[in-house]
Amino acid sequence: MSQTLKLLATRRVASGKGGARQTRLQGRVPAVIYGHGRHPESLALAAPDFDKLLKAGATRATVVELDVEGTPVQTIIREIQRHPVRKHVMHVDFYEIHAGETLTVRVPLRLVGTAEGVRNQGGVLEQFLRDIEIEVLPRHLPDHVDVDVTDLSVAHSLHVSDISVPNAEILEDADTTICTVVPPRVEVEETAAVVEEAESAEPELIRKPREADEEAGEE
Repeated sequence: MSQTLKLLATRRVASGKGGARQTRLQGRVPAVIYGHGRHPESLALAAPDFDKLLKAGATRATVVELDVEGTPVQTIIREIQRHPVRKHVMHVDFYEIHAGETLTVRVPLRLVGTAEGVRNQGGVLEQFLRDIEIEVLPRHLPDHVDVDVTDLSVAHSLHVSDISVPNAEILEDADTTICTVVPPRVEVEETAAVVEEAESAEPELIRKPREADEEAGEE
């Protein structure tokens, strides 16, 4: 089950781009909370506090209890907007959740173990899908989903159909590839070298008859 992290928030009177800019100038992070038919409410967060939340492992699958001026609200993070260059947090969207309401969220996938194809066959493990969409009640929301790759050999893959999430419905396409073990890159390099050698040898076969013709002409 997902951990619950706590965060203080204050109501923000000034909304829109101007209000958000003013909030950032005060060293705080502008945010908004919505959900359950409630009118979106503008909030402000202490930037250091939100940074600590992220360092504690908060993701879109983490339940965050917002303390809005003394009123606790259970939420999840819907979106984090970052500065395109500096990468600091510019804005956060929170979605209010209720215990009996199912959520549709994307949960991170975590590869566990060392693949057989990597351990004994020199292959390389490549991951294509890093999170999956699930429908789940808040009390069963996982922080992540473990994917055991221990038995995965070279040229074999794991798909969404190979995993399960307790007490949740997976909404991702079952045929979607999560990861695969590709053949050793050394073999690819050796094949390229053989092809290159074969190509470079062809001109020699063409030159020999010419040299023979020239010798015959000199006689």
